[in-house]
Amino acid sequence: MTRKVGSEPEHRPRRAVETDGASVDVFPLPADEETLAALLRDLFENYWREITFGPIIEGAAYEFKAPSPPTHIGLFDGYLTIAFGASHFHICIGAHKGAPSHPAPPALARHRRTSRAELYRRLGRSGAPVSWGLRLFNGAGEQQITVLLPNPFLDQDSDKILKAPDWRRLALWDRLRARWLGLDEPDPLDRSGDGFRHD
Repeated sequence: MTRKVGSEPEHRPRRAVETDGASVDVFPLPADEETLAALLRDLFENYWREITFGPIIEGAAYEFKAPSPPTHIGLFDGYLTIAFGASHFHICIGAHKGAPSHPAPPALARHRRTSRAELYRRLGRSGAPVSWGLRLFNGAGEQQITVLLPNPFLDQDSDKILKAPDWRRLALWDRLRARWLGLDEPDPLDRSGDGFRHD
């Protein structure tokens, strides 16, 4: 299923400044259960070797690589579960009611559920992108997960900085922009940088 934001694709992202002062371009996505389940299934079933995932919050960054394709992906009571054998995670992307004998209070259900989803690119001081990804936030604005996409400045296996950018590593970013935002043409800005830096 392909979704486009609004009746016309939005070609300009919203520019935001992170708490650390870095600029990001934000491309909002629909945050409904159907869209998020399809997007996360696609990423973890088809691109598990290429992505790094986990929450990235002030003071902590969890950067996990999937050890294999998922052994299970399921949806129950609003929670999408993605398992790799015994290791797994749950993320509340839909209507959450709780157990019949212990229903979730409405305010807690709203807090837990994804309320904001976005593709984003983080910009360096030069204004060129240095990283690309997907982020989900719950109803209280807390980050649930970041999925870091392949980075043309970093080696796939070691995350070491490459001597020259490998622009082929933006293929997944381009694919996601085309499918979920209706932006079929790659953005030249994405290929304007000359290296990875933590500015």
